[in-house]
Amino acid sequence: MRLNGYDYLEGIGMRKQNEMMKRFAKLATLLMLGASMSAYAGFLGLGGNSWKEEVLLHDGSKIIVKRSQSYGGSHEIGQALPIKEHTISFTLPNSNKSISWVSEYGDDIGRTNFNLLAVHVLNGTPYVVASPNLCLSYNKWGRPNPPYVFFRYDGKDWQRIPLSEFPEEFQTVNLDFGMTWAIRDRKVRFDRGDLLLAETVRLHNEKSRDAVYRTILREYAPGAGGPGAGCGEMIRINDGWEGTGFFSGQPSKEACLKYCERKEVSAQDCPCNRFFRGE
Repeated sequence: MRLNGYDYLEGIGMRKQNEMMKRFAKLATLLMLGASMSAYAGFLGLGGNSWKEEVLLHDGSKIIVKRSQSYGGSHEIGQALPIKEHTISFTLPNSNKSISWVSEYGDDIGRTNFNLLAVHVLNGTPYVVASPNLCLSYNKWGRPNPPYVFFRYDGKDWQRIPLSEFPEEFQTVNLDFGMTWAIRDRKVRFDRGDLLLAETVRLHNEKSRDAVYRTILREYAPGAGGPGAGCGEMIRINDGWEGTGFFSGQPSKEACLKYCERKEVSAQDCPCNRFFRGE
């Protein structure tokens, strides 16, 4: 059928409109794909930072500790990605043995478990001092007081030890506590290449407002700061964490125990016996 002028122009207009709609659809698809990839990358964490620190040991000797961290995990929109994993490695004094320690990602807290504070060595045995990474980690690791978690290397693996087994010779926080944030927020002035010298680390740590990050405390004092300050007690449940008020507020011990069962709280972690001792 022969088209008149109006039909012809209208046909051209419809074709152009269809072409534009297809282009918009492709653009929308690309934008959605880009957004989903950004969200995926934001959760998993792409990239990271690495640097070195000179560490002063208790006997006056020094070692070089290599530090690296990646980013990713649970965070609010608009907030910076938390640290997903933190790794250190160093060579034991008077040996060629390389040792590594990793603060791994915790699914239950949405970030790495620890903030690293110190590396010490006694008689060829290395120790690590870490602080729980915010309140969820503080609760996960048993609400330690003072708020440290200690590790000792047994020749094969790192084992958590109590404060009583941590040598009294070790008193200093000898790694730069603030570097985990500083290195991602601004350009860090290193002393030599990507290395911070021990004196620079000491000066940085002295500026901390919290005593727990300036020296290794054997007893926790009010005002010392750290994750133990202001962190309410939380219980791990099937889909997250809950404050103890959900348990202590139950009408009876039996009801509390049923609440623990419903929330899939382990018998070890269920606090009902503490709150209903007379029943």
